[in-house]
Amino acid sequence: MAALGQFQQQTLYALLRLGDKAYGMRIWEELEERTEGSVAVGAVYATLERLQNKGYVSSHLGEPTPERGGRAKRYYTITGTGARALQETEQAFVNLRAWAPREQI
Repeated sequence: MAALGQFQQQTLYALLRLGDKAYGMRIWEELEERTEGSVAVGAVYATLERLQNKGYVSSHLGEPTPERGGRAKRYYTITGTGARALQETEQAFVNLRAWAPREQI
């Protein structure tokens, strides 16, 4: 399994945190809040699409809502494969960190 980049990891953590409330703009809000930085909305959607293409995320359309002009929200969920990729990436980081001299960490 390929290692995940930092933003991909953050996005997957946002999905885990949001649970069944994980739709595009809510994910973006979560990332903006948690990373304390400026996150481009387009970057969130591009990352979700890449993660979905890799099989790390699945999505489904919710019910259309009047406040969205009858359009439905797309909800995202981390898959088992995505959870394993996240765990493997975390473990790779722990392994790399163990190689560094303690006084430099």
